[in-house]
Parts: sequence; C-alpha cells; structure tokens
Amino acid sequence: MTTHRRLRKFNTRDTYPDQELDNDLCQVVRAGNTVYLRGQVGSDFNGNLVGAGDPAAQADQAMRNVATLLKEAGAELGDVVKIVVYLTEREYRERVYQVIGRWLKGVYPVSTGVIVKGLAKEEWLMEIDVIAVVPEDRAGEA
Repeated sequence: MTTHRRLRKFNTRDTYPDQELDNDLCQVVRAGNTVYLRGQVGSDFNGNLVGAGDPAAQADQAMRNVATLLKEAGAELGDVVKIVVYLTEREYRERVYQVIGRWLKGVYPVSTGVIVKGLAKEEWLMEIDVIAVVPEDRAGEA
C-alpha cells in the first residue's frame, strides 16, 4: 500500500536549463490526507512567466497554480492550513497579500511571510508554499 502519491513529476534540468541540475521532483505530494505543494510562482505550468515586474499578477498566477494542484490532489482552497510567502522586496507585501487574501477569503490558514534576497529565477518576485489537509469526509476522493 502506497502511503503517498507524487503528482506532476519533473526534473530540474528541464525547469532550469541554464543551471547544472538533475533533481527529480514533483509539484504535489499527497501523504494520507495531507497535501504538500511545491512553492508556486508567477509562471504557468509550461514555464511561461505571467506578470513580468508585477508582484500582484505573479501572485494571482501562483494562486491559480495552487488551486489547480490542490484539485488534482483531491483537495481545495478551503483545505489550506498553512502558507509561507516569500517576497524579494518588502514593498511587494501589500499587493501580494491582497491577491492571496482574495483567493483564501474565509479560509484562515496560518501564515508566515519572509523577505528573501532572491528566488530561483531572477524574474520571480514572490513564491508561495502551501500545505492543505483534506477532511475525513472527503479523504477518499483523491
């Protein structure tokens, strides 16, 4: 019996062709009722940046990715229990959190915000890390 499922597997050599990497990763791991997402940024699943220079547009794309990945894992936005938001500039905080707040209205997750020197790609201005827990009454839907 498998204790977890890995969804949307990929290798970092494809995601970061300009870097010498060869790591096997995935976008989502569902372990029991807990869903862990890879940090989501302002790029779509084809690697296209959405919102160059615009932290709010990148946050919206990141949350669109979050919603899609949660659904694929049998979860939904209302199941989110923890987020960590990484920003490359403190001044982006209000714009990014307004977008995230619209997506997570009424959910009340715990949240940590961190200002970082940079993310894996220079054009990424924000990243969000998400953990969700699927309620027992929907646990078998994945």
